[in-house]
Amino acid sequence: MADVTQTDVSRPSALPTARLRPTASQAAVLVEQNSTEYLDAVEEEWNKKVDAEVETLVDGMCDIVGLASIGDKDKFRIAQESFQAECRAESMVRAAHSLLSITHSMKLLLLLSDEAQIATQRDRAIDEATKDAEESKKKVAELLDELLGHRKS
Repeated sequence: MADVTQTDVSRPSALPTARLRPTASQAAVLVEQNSTEYLDAVEEEWNKKVDAEVETLVDGMCDIVGLASIGDKDKFRIAQESFQAECRAESMVRAAHSLLSITHSMKLLLLLSDEAQIATQRDRAIDEATKDAEESKKKVAELLDELLGHRKS
C-alpha cells in the first residue's frame, strides 16, 4: 500500500515529522548512557542542526547582498548574477523550511515528553487542595464548636 502523507487542515502541505522513538543504533547507545549524557547528546544534535541551517541562511544572505553590486554590467553578467541569486534564494527557503520543521519537532518533544513538569504541577495542585481542605475542616470545626457552644448556654 502506498505511503500516506499526513496533511494540515488549512494547508495541504506535508507535516514535519519528529522521531520520538529511538532507532536501533540509538537504542544501543541508550543502554550505555545515563539520562544526563543522553539528553546532552540530543541537545547537541539539535544545536548542530539549527546552527547548520542558520549558517546556510546567513551565507545565502551575504552572497545575495554581494551579488547586488551596482556597476557597469553586460547582459550575460546580469543573467549570471540573477541565476546565482535564485539558487541562493532556493537554498535559503529550504533552510527556512528545515528550521520550521525543527521548531515544530522541538515543540512536539516538549509537549509530549515533559513529564517532570506535569508531575510537579500535579503535585503542587494536590498540595494546595489538601491545604485548602484542612483549612476548611478547621473552619467548619470552629464554627460548629461556636454554634454548639451558644446552644448549650
